Amino acid sequence: MQQIQADKQAQLAEIARAIESDGVTPSLKAGATQLVFGVGNPDAELMFVGEAPGKKEDLSGEPFVGAAGKFLNEMLASIGLERPDIYISNIVKYRPKDNRDPTAEEIAEFVPYLNRQIDVIRPKLVVFLGRHALNVYFPDLKISQAHGEPVENNGQMYLPLFHPAAALYNPRLRQTLIEDFSLISAILKTIT
Repeated sequence: MQQIQADKQAQLAEIARAIESDGVTPSLKAGATQLVFGVGNPDAELMFVGEAPGKKEDLSGEPFVGAAGKFLNEMLASIGLERPDIYISNIVKYRPKDNRDPTAEEIAEFVPYLNRQIDVIRPKLVVFLGRHALNVYFPDLKISQAHGEPVENNGQMYLPLFHPAAALYNPRLRQTLIEDFSLISAILKTIT
């Protein structure tokens, strides 16, 4: 088990190096402090994917460390998990200036690297945090309708959820996200 984790960790480190050496989104990189690749258990059953790093993430080098990350940690605890149990990343790995939404071109440049991350980790379930992450893989789905409903594509299960940041500002979304989050354990049990 430790050897598998070490092998996966090495493969993930290689993907991170490839982003740097391939010169992905040079304008984003120029405005960012560092690459925010992803962290967690490389052998996790559960992988979370957000849109892009914010200011705190850019400074720390780790996804979801601000207020949204604290809320995410609370929700993980509510289902008996902690950060070391999961893997968490974003589609875009450099912070867009002023926390703007990444462009379609920027997202397209990073998607192959995210796909490689998912291939290495091989999670049972990939959880999309927010509409931007969802729409990269499922452009026709609306988060307001698809949240909390698992969807399968090419043998991989996905679960769209509202973004924790949106839920911090909207009490109704917060409760919905907590309820949707509570489904994760049952969904994992259905995946072989």
